[in-house]
Amino acid sequence: MHSHFNALLAAIDADKAKLDAARPLPPHTLASLREKLMLEWTYHSNAIEGNTLTLRETKVVLEGITVGGKTLREHFEATNHRDAILYVEEIVARDEPLSEWQIRNIHSLVLKGINDGQAGRYREENVVIAGASTTPPDFLHLPAEMAALIQWHEGAADLHPLVRAAELHTRFVKIHPFVDGNGRTGRLLLNFELMKAGYPPAIIRKEDRLSYYDALDEACVSADFGAITRLVAQAVERSLVTYLDVLGLRSSP
Repeated sequence: MHSHFNALLAAIDADKAKLDAARPLPPHTLASLREKLMLEWTYHSNAIEGNTLTLRETKVVLEGITVGGKTLREHFEATNHRDAILYVEEIVARDEPLSEWQIRNIHSLVLKGINDGQAGRYREENVVIAGASTTPPDFLHLPAEMAALIQWHEGAADLHPLVRAAELHTRFVKIHPFVDGNGRTGRLLLNFELMKAGYPPAIIRKEDRLSYYDALDEACVSADFGAITRLVAQAVERSLVTYLDVLGLRSSP
């Protein structure tokens, strides 16, 4: 696993170096790439959670148009997710270190207008996750668990950014600090970590939902982050290829 994986990381870092060398990117190119990835990230992250808007319907909703036959919640999920991405971009631009305050802000944007009572608030009840092999911690332990997450993150600076991002995502999902919206918040944290290190966002695709859940479950049970990190790495590589293709910088497929 390690040699293959290290080769994948090396390929990603080589592609990232190509992209970095091309900066500053032409403003219109940058804006259109950002919009494309924002749309795909929003569509897939919501679809994983059962939102039935198609990619095209999501695009229309983000342009401010209502789609008939879709619930108000599904509309909110699209616009909220976009707003949460904008917030993540802002804290990346300000180079802010990860904090519980930010995590709660991200979550309150995700659930805005959907469940205002729970938005940005840690759960005050215990939950089980259908299909998962581990049970999230008792709600009374959440303050300590979240403090430990931030502390772990502060000590993880020497990990490769992709490895750190995948592990942060998994550790957060395992804690499951909110009643609802943990998946979307966790993927926003994943990309906060990647974008802070200068990588494009990883888009976990709806069609990879099963292998994604399996990889997460494995990591939560055994603390083996190999499969989830590989999934994240492949997603980052797809986003890098999107950038390099548009810039005409891709030497070979």
